[in-house]
Order: sequence, then C-alpha cells, then structure tokens
Amino acid sequence: MPAPLRLSGQTASAGYARGPLWLAPSRTETHYRGSGDVNRESSALANALEKASAATAELIASAEGDAADILEFQLAMIEDDTFRVSANGRIAGGEDAATAWTAVLDAEIAGYEASDDAYFAARAADLADIRDRVLSMLTGEKAGVIPAGVIYVGDDITPSVFLAHDWTGGGFALRHGSATGHVAMLARQRGVPALVAIGDAPLEAGVDSLLDASTGSLTASPAPQDIAEFEAGRQSSVERAAFAAQYAARPARTADGAPIDVLVNIAEPSDTASIPIAHCDGVGLMRTEFLYAHGLPDEDTQYAAYRTVLEWAEGKPVTIRTVDAGGDKPVPGFTVDESNPFLGLRGIRLCLAKPDIFAVQIRALLRAAVRGNLKVMLPMVSVPEELEQARTLFRAEADKLERAGIPCAMPPLGIMVEVPSVAIRPDLFAAAAFFSIGSNDLTQYVMAASRDSAKLSALARPDHPAVLELVRRVAQWGDENGRPVSLCGDAASDPALAPLLLKSGLRSLSIAASRIGAVKAAIANAEVAAP
Repeated sequence: MPAPLRLSGQTASAGYARGPLWLAPSRTETHYRGSGDVNRESSALANALEKASAATAELIASAEGDAADILEFQLAMIEDDTFRVSANGRIAGGEDAATAWTAVLDAEIAGYEASDDAYFAARAADLADIRDRVLSMLTGEKAGVIPAGVIYVGDDITPSVFLAHDWTGGGFALRHGSATGHVAMLARQRGVPALVAIGDAPLEAGVDSLLDASTGSLTASPAPQDIAEFEAGRQSSVERAAFAAQYAARPARTADGAPIDVLVNIAEPSDTASIPIAHCDGVGLMRTEFLYAHGLPDEDTQYAAYRTVLEWAEGKPVTIRTVDAGGDKPVPGFTVDESNPFLGLRGIRLCLAKPDIFAVQIRALLRAAVRGNLKVMLPMVSVPEELEQARTLFRAEADKLERAGIPCAMPPLGIMVEVPSVAIRPDLFAAAAFFSIGSNDLTQYVMAASRDSAKLSALARPDHPAVLELVRRVAQWGDENGRPVSLCGDAASDPALAPLLLKSGLRSLSIAASRIGAVKAAIANAEVAAP
C-alpha cells in the first residue's frame, strides 16, 4: 500500500467525506477545426455565444438564491460585447474562433488571478466557466461527468460544474481557489465539505481519501489510525450538532446566569424562510448588497425587501445596513475603479459621495420603518462627520415623504465599528444610537492582513489580543454610556470564540442562522462574571 499523504488547506465548507480521489483532467486543446474564413469564424463564435447564453438562462431557471445570482452574473458577462469584440479582432488576424476566444478569456483570467484584490482573484473561476461553456458550444464537446461519492481535486472548479454534480457523500479539495469564491459559498450553502489552497503535491487518482474539512486536512491512502481518527471526528461532529440543536429554541444564557442576545445575519429576505423567529432575538445585520447585484434598484423594490423582513421579525429588532458597496463589492453605475479599493470609496463614503443614489435607499428605509422595529446601520464610518451627514440626508428625505403624505418614520441610526479610528475613540461617535462591531474588516485593518488571503490566515485572526482589546474598549464604553454594542462579523458565529467575546464585555452577538444552536450551547458553558 502507498504511504499516507497528509495535506492541509483552508476550510471553505466544514464537514467530513470519505471516498476515492478523482483528479480533474487538465484542460487540453479543443478539437475545433477552423474554416479559414474570417466571416465564418466570426459567425461561429456569435452562434456559440448565443447558445451559451441560452444554456445559462436555462440553468438560471432551475436555480435559486446565490446560485441564480452567480449564473446571472455569468449571463451578463456572456452577453457583454467586450470579449466578443476582442475575439473577433484576433479572428480578423487569422485565428480560428476557438483559439481566439480561448486567448481572450485566458488573458482575462490571468489578470483576475494575479490581482491583489481578493474579489477579482476569486472570480477567475466564473470567467473559466464562461470560457469553457462557449468552447463546448463551438466544438460540441461535453465536459466529463464527475463520479458520485468522490473527493474531487483540481486547481479550481467552476460554478456550473459544481451545480451540475450530486455531491452526496463526497466533497472537494482545490489546489488553489478561495474560501470567499462563488463555489466555496455554494458549498457552504449546500453543506458540501470543501478545502481550498491544499497546494500542488502529487496525488494518485482512485486512492481512498479522507476529507476532514472541519480541521482542514486531506489524507490520501490513509493508515488504519488515520481512518479511526477520522471516523471518531465525524461521529463527534454528528453528536455536537445534535447537542447544539437542543439549544436553538432556548433563550441564550451563560453558565453564571447572564442573558445574551443572539441575533441573526441575513443576506436577503428569502433567508428568513428557514429561520424560526422564536430561535433568535431579531436581526443584527441585514445586508442590502443583494439588491444591487444587477444594477441600481428602485425604491419600491428595496421597500418590499425591507418590509418582508420586518414583518417576519414580529416586532423584534431588525438592523438593516445601508449598502456596503465598494471594496470587494463592485456595483455598475455606482462604485469606482480604484488601485486599493478596501481603503477607498466604499460604504458610507461612497453613499455620501453619490447622495442621489443613496437617497433612493433612504426613502425605502424610512417607509419600511413604520412596518416594524427598524434600526439602520452605516458601514465604514471613520469620522463623526459621516454620521451627521447621513443623518441630515435621512431627515431631508423624511421631510419630503411627510410633505407628500407618505407614511414614514425616522429609525435609530447606528454605525459599524470596523475602522480602528472608531474602536480607539468610540466617545467621538456618541451621536450613534448603537454600535455593531464588524470583526472581519476590523481584524484585517488592525493586523494589516487581508481577511481573504489563505497565506495570511495565521495573522488575520479576530482572537488576536489587539483585536480583542478594541472589542473590549468599545463594549466598555457602550456599557458605561448607554449605547448598545453587538458584534456581527464571522467571529460571532464561531462557538470557540463566543466565550472570548463575552469576556470582552459583549452581551449581544449576531450570527449565521445555521450556527444558532452551536453558539447558544457555547454560551451556556461560558462564564462572564468577574472572579
């Protein structure tokens, strides 16, 4: 038997899977035979693009949620003339349609993969998906089917390939990839165990393998001891999940009796369909970026989304964050190209720079405020003037609605604490009605380490003493001055971090809905009273 080969990677979606390794075939040259005629090649490409567009639209019709959003993004890219025009330029120079299309897309993919911006690097798989779909239409060649129950290993995997496969009993490990990429997000939503960044170690196809995506390991040709430890870990995971489920419907309270508010983060209204309102104390973060996924949404579209969540909450607080565009979230017609987008015009900075666009969201929020217990949170605030400018815009739009006889209400305005200037001097932001700590951005700004970089994961840790000290500082100031403080970043959803956050003074956590039971169970075993 071959010796065990143990690799480590970054967890993209926690879980356990055992099966034979299936190595993704390397992309080879297509068998397309060009006609040698410029017009025919150009027509062949146009026809392939039309077929690819129709095939993508068909996939969208059977998809939902983020899967549909990803495919709609791809459809927009296919229908954009930029790639077609570039490919036709190469066809005019003598290349056949397949060669020209491949060269154009490969160059674009290389640029995305080389980007320092994690958003663009993670979207390279979408471009590869577009490239391969159009090529298959040109050549008539179909992608190979992934066998059931295998551990897929490849450089990356495209969203359409992922969506087409039944992952029951299997999982995947990518040599490269990103934990923030589209496929990683889809894997988390579907509960498919997945690792990224396992490196380029040689692997043998077909050998038995153990994918422990909870601890970040892949073992090929495991020894009996490896198998025993894997099965023990998998069984322990099942037992922990069953144990945590018992806590989901209970009020959160520490072992020494301190009540803790456990709220949920939601990305779009449809998320509420699977969340019993009795299991949480409200919504600590409703993101609104989904509304801007395909351009600028109108007022009524936004109002309908906000109203849906407020009515679902049945009077419990719903904190809606104004659009956090910019950084890794570009919006056509709104965001701007920048060399360093994470330190650029994003969040409230962008909204204040484009008040006409911001006003549409403000009006929708003001109208929705009469439908429930609404709180509005401003992202990326770094100086007090930004809060005051936003408040002025809210008041101006409220006056317009009132004069028009449209029901509205002024919600409390709070701020995200994700820029160190706020965490260091929260007293300068006393005009905020509440604070919500965004641990993801706060950590990356404090540690100068991108939250999306697998290579810097050891640095970008929310449990670093410097980060926890800032959390403690904000929580203490809030407690002493009557300002509610919560934490809504990924750290709040980690049961292992919950005791540390509570000891830092927090009494409110906003978490992923899937983690309600696990976090409440961790809270029940924590003590926060001073010794």
